[in-house]
Amino acid sequence: MSDLAIELHWQRAEPAFEPGKYAAEHTVRYNNSHEVQVDAAPDWGGQPENTNPEQALASALSSCHMMTFLALSAKAGWPVASYHDYAEAHLGKNAKGQMSVTRIDLHPVVRFDTGFTVDADALEQMQHRAHRYCFIANTLADSVEINIL
Repeated sequence: MSDLAIELHWQRAEPAFEPGKYAAEHTVRYNNSHEVQVDAAPDWGGQPENTNPEQALASALSSCHMMTFLALSAKAGWPVASYHDYAEAHLGKNAKGQMSVTRIDLHPVVRFDTGFTVDADALEQMQHRAHRYCFIANTLADSVEINIL
């Protein structure tokens, strides 16, 4: 299997390294080509214009789910015209009392070519199949909820 990598770089900007007195902003580089500014979530002192690891996790899940859904739909002959999702990561304490992403909600909206229809049950089954086969979802276990719109 492939090894999929990123590069991360952080450099302290403050003169002293003390608890609560340093910026966590850093750069993540993908494929030696594009960079994303990453920081802590705003509730934890991060800059709101930067992405944060929790958003990146929701993004990874949403992207993986969509690509799996598209592959399954293509095999089934469903002519998907567009796919939109609103993914939301929820923070809280896990069973061990540790802060974690306790749930990620996906809200996929799928549009098909004109003239093609699929009933709500079949669409729901396909979304659940996509969830079952998505690599990221398999990594996260039971912390994902799919709200089909």
